[in-house]
Amino acid sequence: MRGFFLKAVFLSIFSFLNCGYLIAQIVDFDRENPYKKVFVETDNFGPSYLKTLENAYALVKTDSIQFSILNDLAYYWHTRNLVKALKFTNEGLALTAEKKDSVWEGRFQITQGAIFLRMERLGEAQEVLESAKSKVRKSDLASLYTQLGYVYERRGELDKAADYALEALHLGKKLNDKKTVALAFSDLSNLFWKQSKFRTGLEYGLKSLAVFEDRGITDLDYDFTLYVVGNNYLALKEYRKALQYYEHSLIIAERYGFYNNLSDVYISLVDLYSYLQEFDKGAKAGNQAVRYALLLDNEFMLMRSWLAIGKLQLLRGKNLAAIESLRKSIGIATDDFGDEYYLSQAYESLGRAYAANNDYREAYMAFAEYDVLKNRIFTAEADQRISLLRTEFDVANKENTILLQEAQIQKQRTWQVMIGIIAGLLFLLLLLASKAIQNKYRVNRILQKRNAEKEFLLKEIHHRVKNNLEMVSSLLSLQSAQIRDPNVSNAISESQHRVHSMGMIHQKLYQGENLAAIEMKDYFVNLSDYIVDSFGAEGHVTIEIDMKKIELDVDMAIPIGLIVNELLTNSLKYAFPNRRQGLIQVSLKKIGPLLELEVIDNGLGRTPQTDVQGTGFGTQLISLLTKQLDGKMVLNMHQGTSVSIQFQHHKAA
Repeated sequence: MRGFFLKAVFLSIFSFLNCGYLIAQIVDFDRENPYKKVFVETDNFGPSYLKTLENAYALVKTDSIQFSILNDLAYYWHTRNLVKALKFTNEGLALTAEKKDSVWEGRFQITQGAIFLRMERLGEAQEVLESAKSKVRKSDLASLYTQLGYVYERRGELDKAADYALEALHLGKKLNDKKTVALAFSDLSNLFWKQSKFRTGLEYGLKSLAVFEDRGITDLDYDFTLYVVGNNYLALKEYRKALQYYEHSLIIAERYGFYNNLSDVYISLVDLYSYLQEFDKGAKAGNQAVRYALLLDNEFMLMRSWLAIGKLQLLRGKNLAAIESLRKSIGIATDDFGDEYYLSQAYESLGRAYAANNDYREAYMAFAEYDVLKNRIFTAEADQRISLLRTEFDVANKENTILLQEAQIQKQRTWQVMIGIIAGLLFLLLLLASKAIQNKYRVNRILQKRNAEKEFLLKEIHHRVKNNLEMVSSLLSLQSAQIRDPNVSNAISESQHRVHSMGMIHQKLYQGENLAAIEMKDYFVNLSDYIVDSFGAEGHVTIEIDMKKIELDVDMAIPIGLIVNELLTNSLKYAFPNRRQGLIQVSLKKIGPLLELEVIDNGLGRTPQTDVQGTGFGTQLISLLTKQLDGKMVLNMHQGTSVSIQFQHHKAA
């Protein structure tokens, strides 16, 4: 206890001395320029920095310096407490109105727009930012464009957000403003990430970090860019690299008290730990995300925190808890919430949670809402605009290079005629080569764009087919609940399982990288989990998938999936009566040019004297599908049931 007391006294003395040191470092009235701006001239942003500014700005006699201190005070409070930040902003607006200083009034409006944005007041944010355009200087427009871009991004209008990011980039280059250039790259990285163009997003994020690091000051936006780069690495499944950038961002955010960035990073860490199967760490990160969102009083952060927690719970199989968290997330998103990107994710996850809980009516309604939101965000116009921006930027860089080379050649011509002639010829060759490269690049871009569009359309088709099959499955489930005849009800339930097995094939196709093939081991794992859950056999029947990963094209995968569905269904229905303990083994392996499918259970088996159970439709279906695959089936029903089918292996494209 005594040691603790001494430590507390020491820290108090140190904080007092440090506070005095900070005041001298940041505000010194004996200097010609008494205010040393943090994150411009220094990154000495200690715990008492905001208190130092609060005490100092009222003592400053020069209007411009007083306004500068008060505006910084408002802006950096918005990373910790939005209500307090708005209070200082309103005070600044009142002072500038009194002094009739329209330039500083516009700057305070930019800060006010940033605060309104984070308070989910998007309409007010846009209004004050548009009002500030005619008041501020050209050097302030980059910050204004950045905030306007955030407004459109939150609304899901990614193409307009990209336009503003590009405007800020051009302005930053023209003014040689490194921070503006870095921030524009960062915003483009985030927009490409939202468009699922993760490689391009990563490229722009790393460009942004390079400019920030060349500038030499680690501020709020550098910290945010580390988070954006981590998101792109996470989407590319480079989990360790993502973790490195998230941890770096956390160190800076915790040092400076950037609650908004802390909440952002912890939200992404929930997803990262989910992919790494480190669920306990993910749950702790979710709690931290909620904590900082509440400290900041930011509904946008809070909504995304509960979304991340719900997705983690869904992945762990805690369906009811996931439904509760996801409904809480959606409940926070009021009608004027604006950000349809994350709201669409919440509805998609809620639909999957309801489906996993066999509540297909609610699942259908959630997926329908997800489709509406997704179609608003990922429009063809937005995708084309984002792609066009990349092309425009690359072409602009090439044109700047050509102009520089022309200037160098012109300079050489003034020194020596012969050197000038040679340089002219070299330039002509270079120009021709450059044109050829540009033409080839343009053709490649067109081909890449067409391929991307075709891939997107194929994925969308598979997604639609899967959704339609899920709807059929849900309708069958609803119809089965209305039928009294157990035989008819069982037949409809089995048809539901067959439809679901086909739907899973299309789900694998649009989620995977290869649109023509399905990885069968993972598919069998998901199919067996679904069937065991449907029969309520978790406690007494185990299904082992003993095989290596193997890809098959969709024409082979669907009949094989239906065969396995029928065999597993038969085993669960007849092989283990009275909840008898049992084991079912499924394998698919390559034997020379053939593939061999085996499904073996250690159930009761069947003798020639045993009566045939069921309608026999499942057996007929297996036989027909085996013929469709040009296969040969061997059935052994002694001491359990063993089914082996061999067929030609047609490799996936």
